[in-house]
Amino acid sequence: MAYNCTVFHENVTMVTLLLSPQDIQLTASNDDQYFVFEDILFQVLLCFFRDTEVLSHFEHSSASPPLAVARGNTPSPDALVAYPPCGVIPFHGFTMYAAPLSCLYEDPVPLYFTFREMYCRYWYRLHIVTSHSQGAAALALQFELLLQSCETRLWQHCCAMSIQLLPIVFKWIVRAFSGYLVPDQLFHLWDVVLAWESLEVLPVLALAIVSFRRENLMDVTSQQGAEAVLADITAISVIPLLKLALAADRGRERDP
Repeated sequence: MAYNCTVFHENVTMVTLLLSPQDIQLTASNDDQYFVFEDILFQVLLCFFRDTEVLSHFEHSSASPPLAVARGNTPSPDALVAYPPCGVIPFHGFTMYAAPLSCLYEDPVPLYFTFREMYCRYWYRLHIVTSHSQGAAALALQFELLLQSCETRLWQHCCAMSIQLLPIVFKWIVRAFSGYLVPDQLFHLWDVVLAWESLEVLPVLALAIVSFRRENLMDVTSQQGAEAVLADITAISVIPLLKLALAADRGRERDP
């Protein structure tokens, strides 16, 4: 879709100078783990939103970048360019795809290229509407199906009490758990994403956490109660929970 407007070069700076710091302030700066990296995150995001190499991820996506006419050009299909140059409009929480990497790199250059590569491989699927099996909608459906098949009693209890767990865990999934897990546990999860080349581990972990809190969830009778039970997952250990979830799944496959 093309916007019927003229894009000035200064607009790119305006978008990044206004929206990026605001998102950093609302997310990373309010996080005990990442607030010290505010300046480096601003540098990384400023580069990202100006980087036309990011447009390459649209070759594997059903989405398309927003387009506009560059200053001085006559409006026409041939004059359209992506705006912002990366083709990604800043949104709330975007900073959290980059923030954890600040714990790994002192130099913003490798931090930036690692962030860009992970975004173009994986994270872009988490905030677009797509039928892809690793898109946000498909991952949400996978969680729902896993909940019904693996935690049937809990699912029935939630239905009876009009409790919806998906809105709670969807926030974890769409951010790849960034901001919800402590950095060392988050890196364990992201290592699994890299090893499997798949985001499908995200709903698996979400189900494992829900299963881990099953007894508490069975005692609640309201949506607010469920949200309170799942409000803090910073004490979660990722690998043991994933092992338990996968072992339970293999056990169900062997049952006659």
